[in-house]
Amino acid sequence: MLRAGTEVSCLACRNLVPANMGVRFRMPLQKLHPLSRAIHHRYSNPQHPPHRSAARYFTSLSRLPMRPARPPLGGHGYQQHRTFWVARLASRLLKLRYILLGSAVGGGYTAKKTYEEWKDMLPDFSEYAWIVPDFIWELNEHVDLEKIANALPDMEELAKLLPDLEKIGENFTFLRSLLSNESSGEPAFRATESQGSESSEKQFKKTSDKEKVDQLQEELLRTQLKYQRMLERLEKENKELRKVVLQKDDKGIHQRKVKKSLIDMYSEVLDILSDYDSNYNTQDHLPRVVVVGDQSAGKTSVLEMIAQARIFPRGSGEMMTRSPVKVTLSEGPHHVAMFKDSSREFDLGKEEDLAALRREIELRMRKSVKEGQTVSPETISLSVKGPGIQRMVLVDLPGVISTVTAGMAADTKETIFSISKAYMQNPNAIILCIQDGSVDAERSIVTDLVSQMDPHGKRTIFVLTKVDLAEKNLASPSRIQQIVEGKLFPMKALGYFAVVTGKGSSSESIDAIKDYEEDFFQNSKLLKNGMLKAHQVTTKNLSLAVSDCFWKMVRESVEQQADAFKASRFNLETEWKNNYPRLRELDRNELFEKAKNEILDEVISLSQVTPKHWESILQKKLWERVSTHVIENIYLPAAQTMNSGTFNTTVDIKLKQWTDKQLPHKALEVAWETLQEEFARFMAEYKGKDQDDIFDKLKEAVKDESIKRHKWNERAMDSLRVIQHNALEDRSITDKPQWDAAIQFMEETLQARLKDTDSVIRDMVGPDWKERWLNWTNRTAEQHIRNETKNELERLLKLHEDHTAYLANDEVTTVRKNLEGRGVEVDPVLIKDTWHQLYRRHFLQKALFHCNLCRRGFYYYQRHFVDSELECNDVVLFWRIQRMLGITANTLRQQLTNTEVRRLEKNVKEVLEDLGEDNEKKVHLITGRRVQLAEDLKKVREIQEKLEAFIEALHKEK
Repeated sequence: MLRAGTEVSCLACRNLVPANMGVRFRMPLQKLHPLSRAIHHRYSNPQHPPHRSAARYFTSLSRLPMRPARPPLGGHGYQQHRTFWVARLASRLLKLRYILLGSAVGGGYTAKKTYEEWKDMLPDFSEYAWIVPDFIWELNEHVDLEKIANALPDMEELAKLLPDLEKIGENFTFLRSLLSNESSGEPAFRATESQGSESSEKQFKKTSDKEKVDQLQEELLRTQLKYQRMLERLEKENKELRKVVLQKDDKGIHQRKVKKSLIDMYSEVLDILSDYDSNYNTQDHLPRVVVVGDQSAGKTSVLEMIAQARIFPRGSGEMMTRSPVKVTLSEGPHHVAMFKDSSREFDLGKEEDLAALRREIELRMRKSVKEGQTVSPETISLSVKGPGIQRMVLVDLPGVISTVTAGMAADTKETIFSISKAYMQNPNAIILCIQDGSVDAERSIVTDLVSQMDPHGKRTIFVLTKVDLAEKNLASPSRIQQIVEGKLFPMKALGYFAVVTGKGSSSESIDAIKDYEEDFFQNSKLLKNGMLKAHQVTTKNLSLAVSDCFWKMVRESVEQQADAFKASRFNLETEWKNNYPRLRELDRNELFEKAKNEILDEVISLSQVTPKHWESILQKKLWERVSTHVIENIYLPAAQTMNSGTFNTTVDIKLKQWTDKQLPHKALEVAWETLQEEFARFMAEYKGKDQDDIFDKLKEAVKDESIKRHKWNERAMDSLRVIQHNALEDRSITDKPQWDAAIQFMEETLQARLKDTDSVIRDMVGPDWKERWLNWTNRTAEQHIRNETKNELERLLKLHEDHTAYLANDEVTTVRKNLEGRGVEVDPVLIKDTWHQLYRRHFLQKALFHCNLCRRGFYYYQRHFVDSELECNDVVLFWRIQRMLGITANTLRQQLTNTEVRRLEKNVKEVLEDLGEDNEKKVHLITGRRVQLAEDLKKVREIQEKLEAFIEALHKEK
């Protein structure tokens, strides 16, 4: 049993080796500690006598000096020998105690060090305590935490998930004992075993060591995954708990107002800054996460994984992101999305709302793109809230392209570069650089662009997408390791991440993508072989890192930005005090409201116009519009007849035709023009009362647009036609004042026409001898010919005072020959044209003379001109026209005051409301340095106040 190489050991020796050490081979006796062999030999089976030669080399006494021969039993020497043996045994046992104690301490230290290294691989959650809203810490007042604690797993179950420190310590102790040399040499082994057995033991020892290391590494990885699953389960339960509490808070259980979240306050500042444009050039250096990458590299997919919803429109290879999209991520009880300028909430848990949100985003992108362009710099602002979402502000930019394809604008590539640079040149912007891992890294364009904007990588986070395809397609997986370690690209970054954003199907849900990503990295050789570290994978770790970096950058830069806007505000206020000391600081919207009230006051003033004023203006303007038609097409043709019956018949026919076709339309035109003129007159009168000239363009635009929208009621035209027709059919003049009024109206009309005709003739023949003498002017050749023609035609009219309105051909020939006899060559057309004006003057002169004769003709009119040579049918005609004008003016006045003024007021209000919603038109119509300065002051004050409120809330959260 004590023979070298034996494989038999007693029960005491076996108990020294723990059963859970995981050793698969049996322990040779030679490997035991010398003290163990001594105990083994003393308590071995006594039936087998020991071999003295073997005991000399293999017992624990082999290292001591040779003993003298054993004395006979029972003597004094034996008692002395026995006492010495007991002392030696006690010393050996004490030595065993110290060895075991030292091994336990060394193994425990090694296990603790390994456990600490394993813990360092996990993220530090102590810095994320601010993620939990304030009211969570107040749960002890409203929620029974003891009941929740009882529902959680026991400590024993949690301990099972933690690594077995005793087992690890024993394994490492045993491994160290195997690798260390024995404290004292074992020459007996060399004397009893051959060289072949020693080499086989060394080889077996190396193999067992490697297997043991692999087992420990696998066990460590399994323990880490168990811990991660447990952590995810606890986070999920915490998320549900926060959701329930937030829902109760929304229902008013706590009866307190929920304060605005920190990220919402920050997002409002960014929204205001996106619209801010000042001559003082206060640059926007507030942090936001800028997502850039090559087209189809997976930018949108990464952002959707962070937002935990598929909110963006998708396309197969085509450009979908056509304008920057600012997404504000925050925590809330419900997973919803909302646009900045809309009150509609999209429930991201419903597929129909997700589809509607994607359509709305695509529609807004296409609307923002101007005609002839492919991308737009206008930003679409969107907020996404949900349980467990990391708080940050991201801006998704159009993908960088290398070539302009068919259907794109020629400057698309340069426009995308300029948009990307504009966002990345912000020194506090965090650049999230997305690289497609499934294609050759050398084909990437975005890495060079990011290197130019952030050469030292102080604010860049690199993300390698589609790692599953990269691992499958790449022949050398170490290339992925080079990318995530920053050794393949010259670009530098704060951190490198590898993510998987699904299998490429647009129908995949976020949960399915998360499960696929977790399964991939759990089984990936990249993680097992140490090419990727655990904290570098999954979009969840990426989201935590980006959020941490974002808030760190915010805390470092927000106060500096607040100081910059404070200085800008001081400059603007100083300029206002120096240039406009007595005026209030009214911005464009406030000025528009002031102008709106003034315009509405002017419209209301139209109702104060007296009926007499309306009728006087309408009657005068209507006669100016229709007088030419009455004289040229009704009165003159009828006056050429030979008797009163034919005159009245001709007049009635022409009046009926005129009333049916033209008169009502002309009357409505006159009424609408009168309304416009009165509206403009009131505006002009109001302008004199301390009117601000910056409203001139706005008022003119409102007036024009209101008039353009106004349409007269067609029913009013039909009723007006009946009224005018009835008025013109009436021939009964009831009294002498009416007769005298008709005479006066006829006389004024004829005198005005005669004056106009004389003016035309004067222009035709040129200046007379007085004007030529006084003004030193001469007639032109044409005027000389017309003057000779006029003299010849006047002689003809003196001979035939009752001549008709038209010259006969033989008369034209006679006139032309007479002029040729005097050496004047004249064209027949010129003769007829000159005759028309001369006969018109001749007729008007005769009509005026006849009008004077009819002043005393009312008596004959009452007797129907019986037994009288005087006929005054033309006076009756003018009375009918005058009466029609009065009735029409009265009808139009009633329609204006009762209907059209109110409709105009309604149109003006509608125009003002439309202009109030159109900021571009307001900027165009209300202009000037005073307006712009007030606008800048308002913006800067608002930004500064919101920044200060945000900084105060940020300090409180710390």
